[in-house]
Amino acid sequence: MDDNLLHDVVAAARKAGADAAEAVFAERQSLSVSVRLGELEEVEREEARDLGLRVFIGQRSATVSGSDISSEARAKLVERAVAMARLAPEDPYASLAPQDRLAHGPFPDLDLIDAYEPSAQTLETQARIAEEHARAVKGVTNSDGGSATWSSSRWALVTSDGFHGAHAATGHSISASAIAGEGAGMERGGEGRSTRHFGDLPAAGDIGMEAGRQAVARLNPRKIASTTAPVIFENRLAMSLIGPLLGAISGPSIARGTSFLKDKLGQAIFAKGVNLLEDPHRVRGLGSAPFDDEGVATQARALIEDGVLTTWLLNTSAAKQLGLATTGHASRGLAGPSGVSAHNLTLQPGAQDLKGLMQDAGTGLVVTSMFGPSLNGNTGDWSVGCSGYWFENGESTGPVTEITVAGNLIDIYARLVPGSDLEFRGASNSPSLLVDALAIAGK
Repeated sequence: MDDNLLHDVVAAARKAGADAAEAVFAERQSLSVSVRLGELEEVEREEARDLGLRVFIGQRSATVSGSDISSEARAKLVERAVAMARLAPEDPYASLAPQDRLAHGPFPDLDLIDAYEPSAQTLETQARIAEEHARAVKGVTNSDGGSATWSSSRWALVTSDGFHGAHAATGHSISASAIAGEGAGMERGGEGRSTRHFGDLPAAGDIGMEAGRQAVARLNPRKIASTTAPVIFENRLAMSLIGPLLGAISGPSIARGTSFLKDKLGQAIFAKGVNLLEDPHRVRGLGSAPFDDEGVATQARALIEDGVLTTWLLNTSAAKQLGLATTGHASRGLAGPSGVSAHNLTLQPGAQDLKGLMQDAGTGLVVTSMFGPSLNGNTGDWSVGCSGYWFENGESTGPVTEITVAGNLIDIYARLVPGSDLEFRGASNSPSLLVDALAIAGK
């Protein structure tokens, strides 16, 4: 789509009676191939183009979207948006982002686009290699398949305040899922990786072997008695422990007063030395963006610095409610109001690798999978189902399952110790994390 059409849509909205307007265009293509037991299972191609429009009339606003971008459809989109805005309730905090916070080009080159577009045959070959290597691991008895995917996306924003920006990215991914054991003793394991450039992916065979290894490592688990003991969250899933923090420091949660961290800004909530960094401009980053979804410039910052909470995650609306400035964390789809999200988070590593954390802890649990988390957003009380392996004297004594760990996140964060085994696997990354004592519910 020609970005001039976005300017035309915004101009048409102003002409129809809107005081301000913003138009968004999102375009996506993807190709995915999956195999199972050596047979081609699915080839899926997706192409989508969508247009969104948000208009403001006084303190009223409305958002509409559609996939038909013909001139007739655009005219109806404008007409509908303006009519809806006239009927909407007043919202004193709804507006475009302040002009002095907007990003201005030229935007940094983040190297998010890979010119290489694999064929369906290439993706099938990658998926087959991943599955074959998973099935070849000793102890693997079945397969949930292998898959490989390519995608390309572009997102453009134009506002009546003069902002015009677009960013695009490609994605490549390979995954495999293996089954070990028989009957009621079957265990599953999986591995997958995603990157912006095809050349940055690990070898498909390595991904498959890790999926098989994960499945076999979970065979013959035992149940353990309920206890309180040190718990280590493996680096593959450790960011799941940090995820509730982001919701708790989101501007909308703070404005509503529904966050367990609502009184903690500027206070130490982690131990000294713990740092959670955000880098929106990481080259080839899965969470990189030169501006947020309201056109506000993104910037690197420490959300947690030496244990201290330094900022809320603010979009324009939440910032207005709190009497603060937007921090460039707006996140929105084509319809509906903005939420918030962060870009490329990294919990900085500590001194000990996973083995060192286990030796320091002595006896406890290493969590390797998590499911069904439960959080009371007002109090921070948190629990999650999990499985993993038990260790004694710093050495694994075998897999364990049907466990729930629980605690209060304010208490957990204060005692959390990062390991040194940081790997960049996604948009948010963490080393393994040790909590010196958590309630463990077992048999």
